[in-house]
Amino acid sequence: MLIENKQGNYRFLKGMVPYSSGAVASPGYEVIHVRLRQPLPWRAGFERVDGHLRSEGRARHALCGMELRCPEPYSMAGFVAFNRGYCAVLEEWGLHVNGMNPVARTNVSPEFAAPAEPALYGFSYTAPADHETLTFVAAGAGELRAQELIAEGIVRRGDTSLDAMREKAKYVMDVMEERLGEMGGAWADVTAVDVYTVHPVIEALEELVFSRMGSAAIHGVQWFHARPPVLEIEFEMDLRGVGKELIL
Repeated sequence: MLIENKQGNYRFLKGMVPYSSGAVASPGYEVIHVRLRQPLPWRAGFERVDGHLRSEGRARHALCGMELRCPEPYSMAGFVAFNRGYCAVLEEWGLHVNGMNPVARTNVSPEFAAPAEPALYGFSYTAPADHETLTFVAAGAGELRAQELIAEGIVRRGDTSLDAMREKAKYVMDVMEERLGEMGGAWADVTAVDVYTVHPVIEALEELVFSRMGSAAIHGVQWFHARPPVLEIEFEMDLRGVGKELIL
């Protein structure tokens, strides 16, 4: 169920405590995606987001997506501890809606050129639009079945064989399609798909991802050689459908 965020001019899918599962712009607005040319330490990143939103005449409430990079995958406990500080900033900004976090998020650990501390890589926000094209951003999801951070919920935990990676990729692709549908979108509306894994999964991508993307497959898939943010999770994806991509 989409939840209205009137101040942010978007609706969102309820997710876990640190993030929503996705956000879709309200009629008359669009989601704009931003990537930083150089990642910033995440707290400085929030300041960069704030400055950009003000320069565009947008309030902090317009923030609907965050993309983070971490030095290495966290333990479950470490991930929870980081999320406390991250969520505290969102609360300080007054972004929560009825006690829920509306901002979607992806947070992964690059295998190469990883930051020395958690960093902001990109973000998304809403702005007025002169068109009615559906725009949205879906949060990153890994092969974690439970809606809580417990190791027992990881699909084929501890197994990175090709067969296990295929099962993990299929599960995550199912999650992406479910979120896409819940946001009222279809593959034809998707403009970017990101995959995060360090394992060789070309065969799985061809069979389990590209074959299901329909016309969106023409845009390809951006493969980040990165690990999901929690130890023992091995495959993650996110996606978006936007009309504007900025590099700051």
